[in-house]
Amino acid sequence: MTVALTPEFNLRVRRSEPMSRHTSWHVGGPAEVFFNPRDRMDLAAFLRSLPSDVPIYWVGLGSNLLVRDGGLDGVVISTHGSLDRLERTNENCIYVEAGVPCARVAKQCIRWGLGPAEFFAGIPGTVGGALAMNAGAFGGETWRHVVAVETIDRHGREHGRPATSFKATYRHVEMPMPDEWFISAKLVFERKPGVHESQVRELLAKRKATQPIGEWSGGSTFTNPPNDHAARLIEVSGLKGKRVGDASVSQKHANFIINHGQAKAADIEGLITHVQSTVERLHGVRLTPEVRIVGKH
Repeated sequence: MTVALTPEFNLRVRRSEPMSRHTSWHVGGPAEVFFNPRDRMDLAAFLRSLPSDVPIYWVGLGSNLLVRDGGLDGVVISTHGSLDRLERTNENCIYVEAGVPCARVAKQCIRWGLGPAEFFAGIPGTVGGALAMNAGAFGGETWRHVVAVETIDRHGREHGRPATSFKATYRHVEMPMPDEWFISAKLVFERKPGVHESQVRELLAKRKATQPIGEWSGGSTFTNPPNDHAARLIEVSGLKGKRVGDASVSQKHANFIINHGQAKAADIEGLITHVQSTVERLHGVRLTPEVRIVGKH
């Protein structure tokens, strides 16, 4: 079934848009409809124009996302380049929209003398994705700082909700209402006037030394099991360098899977499955993917 759109939006969407152009793994089949709103009003109008049963997917910078080779039926909404407001609202709080890259939050908070926000520099995505999965890095986590959020539903209605409406755990957030998506958040920090951008550079240098930065990956592939690290389990299972097609487990950090240039999503998913079954067979631990896997085979 083809997604029917109003004439206003029919000329602005891209149909059969390859998701390989919009994911950090550079893989993924076509999205039936791909839309990049100009702003929140435009987004709300677009959502109101959609049939009520059409599937909706959201993408920011495309990290932590594996789109299968068969692509996606329905609509993909990209916040990249829109929903990009970032401002300080009082001495300790900031307001940030879902399309803002996490690295920008880290840099701006340092300029404002607020922290600890440096950890956001280690999250390779946007604030919307960080809110949806309680992303973290360098020991910090997004939802430790959330005071309130704004969401939008599939009818284009916005809702303000306190952080207490959500249950945030390690790399997981329970949404109290179905078919609502984050469009902004109010975050609280402490005054840290002594923090400098050099500290972010040091953290990023450390990350670059230990992770395959610059290669095509989806970020961390698996969440860490309790009291252990996914990378350690994968490495002691002898899986560093393990290859399926043109995808391999990184030699630099075992919790990363690399696309060497010609991998298909099926290669990456096959490698994920192989790592899971091998680690479970050898160590009795079933690794949980941190990456979201969507679409048709």
